[in-house]
Amino acid sequence: MSDDRWRLDDRVALVTGAGRGLGRGCAHALAQAGATVVLVARTAADVEQAAGEIADAGGTARAHAADVTDEEQLAGAVRAAAALGDLRVCVNAAGTNRPGPARDYPVEHWDELFDVNVRATFLACRAVGDSLLQRGQSGSIVNLSSQMGTVGYPGRAAYCATKHAVEGLTKALGVEWAPYGIRVNAVAPTFVETPLTRGMLEDAEFREEVHRRLPTGQLATVEQVADAVRYLACDASGSVNGSVLRVDGGWTAW
Repeated sequence: MSDDRWRLDDRVALVTGAGRGLGRGCAHALAQAGATVVLVARTAADVEQAAGEIADAGGTARAHAADVTDEEQLAGAVRAAAALGDLRVCVNAAGTNRPGPARDYPVEHWDELFDVNVRATFLACRAVGDSLLQRGQSGSIVNLSSQMGTVGYPGRAAYCATKHAVEGLTKALGVEWAPYGIRVNAVAPTFVETPLTRGMLEDAEFREEVHRRLPTGQLATVEQVADAVRYLACDASGSVNGSVLRVDGGWTAW
């Protein structure tokens, strides 16, 4: 095994929401660091394509189609990852958003966001954490939050609530599992142009407002977010636990 603290050789990494966007980018970054990556998402074609891209680039990846809001399907994905070797890393990137004014926000949208953004994150953390605890193995869990896990924004009451919840979960698990060598952290990016945000950012007025709030004047890139995730996943961040690494261009520093 490599003694390079930035490498993940001989480790298996599970990435949820890996079919597209940030999850896909994180899977690529972990594979480049030497991990065997298990890509999980509901749409088989998406994760199969992403796994193929990693293989073409010289990495090792497996696609696993599963609905991460379903406890049994998620547990199956974790078992499949553990069967490949030393499951030591979990990245929870599955997420969704349905903006809308709070006054008439549909309850079914509220429930959907909490199912995907919070329930699925908890289920994956618990399943991977249990695997690590049973094996007496150290590991790293990285949850994807958002700048909206710190601040509020009009029309995003549900999304902000879920990301605040993800950060609370991250801190609680980081404290609970630290004595066993399991670190739990989060990465909180600003807006990144992905399939989830592309429609919003095509609105010129909204895009201008986003740029106005960014001291850097720039959106984050998938690669920048993935690099932060890789840092938290590897031994170079060994003393970082229960923390939120903000890749937000200074949005929350105002």
